[in-house]
Amino acid sequence: MKSPPPSSSSSSRRRPFSSYLFALSFILFVAFLYGEDFACVLRHPFHSSEIQEYSASKVKDDLAAVDEKKLAVVPFAVGRGKKGCDLFEGEWIYDEEGRPQYEEEECPYIQPQLTCQAHGRPDSAYQHWRWQPRRCYLPSFNATLMLENLRGKRMMYVGDSLNRGQFVSMVCLLHRIIPGSAKSMETFDSLTIFRAKDYNATIEFYWAPFLVESNSDNAVVHRISDRIVRVRSINKHAQHWKGADIIVFNTYLWWMTGQKMKILRGSFNGDMKNIVEMEAEEAYRLALRRMVKWVEKNMDPNQTRVFFTSLSPSHEMSLGWGGEPDGNCYNETTPIKDPNYWGRSSSKGIMRVIREVFDKSNVPITVINITQLSEYRNDAHTSIYKKQWSPLTPEQLANPKTYADCVHWCLPGLQDTWNELLYAKLFFP
Repeated sequence: MKSPPPSSSSSSRRRPFSSYLFALSFILFVAFLYGEDFACVLRHPFHSSEIQEYSASKVKDDLAAVDEKKLAVVPFAVGRGKKGCDLFEGEWIYDEEGRPQYEEEECPYIQPQLTCQAHGRPDSAYQHWRWQPRRCYLPSFNATLMLENLRGKRMMYVGDSLNRGQFVSMVCLLHRIIPGSAKSMETFDSLTIFRAKDYNATIEFYWAPFLVESNSDNAVVHRISDRIVRVRSINKHAQHWKGADIIVFNTYLWWMTGQKMKILRGSFNGDMKNIVEMEAEEAYRLALRRMVKWVEKNMDPNQTRVFFTSLSPSHEMSLGWGGEPDGNCYNETTPIKDPNYWGRSSSKGIMRVIREVFDKSNVPITVINITQLSEYRNDAHTSIYKKQWSPLTPEQLANPKTYADCVHWCLPGLQDTWNELLYAKLFFP
């Protein structure tokens, strides 16, 4: 005799039980997979506000973990910079106690074109200004940390005389903690090498004012007014950069002739007839692209770091900051206070080129944007207080501002800040 079919009431009683059993099995399975994370949720009532709070906290932790992972793969990083802080926005604060970080006379590596006190500058206030970002502080420069992280490595500055000044500044910031017998400085044509022997480390400067090959490549005889470049040729110089762990590039001043750039299509060893003229910005763009291609091919972003120091301004016309119509940096002793000041010497078009080219790079290139903060420092140039390349004429001596150098910077001084910014981006990206 067949059993009667189950009634609808009996079926309905069994479905919830089956559903609960399935749900419980699923919960136990997930709990097994996720362990403590799920257990933490089960310990609390499921109020919507707490679920939202938990979710926000979990997301924050996950983002922090991602940041830590990113930080871990940045070579040389020992910490993280403050979020939302732009190190390049701020103001100059006079600091009598903390500046300068070394004395001019105790650093023997400063070339006589930058020793302003030795050449009669009567004031020293330019040495005491400290850069203060608006929303954070610059990490204090620690020479021991710098040298320990350079142990067994090469750090190289590549560019023109302004980059050489930054190189010398770095050497001066470091050399005082190195015993005299454990350091040396040598120059081989375009290459200058400072050795910290106990650290098996070198800090180097390579003269290449255009980065690419040019007729101004001689490290001594390069004051050529009719400048010619090969914008797609970089290996002549770059063969000396291979193996560097940190490279700091710069190039700008030599492109600013006020005329179109002459671009050589052939070789400097040939008849040099294949020359075309190009706007400075476009020629500059081609040279930067060539540099980026070399970096992409030769620098491992997991082991090396690449930096680019932006435009170094000059102060040839004091009328722009409220000075005399025919004045310049001569006799200026305090920084410009106008936060919006931008001099005529700094090309915003070139700044755009830098951004556009580096944005397309397949490897990270960190820009040390010293342009705006250096615009304020009309007081920090060598002016007339330097070794002169040639004897001064009676007319020049009668009117000093006519031979004032408003391009280069006294040491110690502004370029120490450039290296502090480099230090911050290197160790606290």
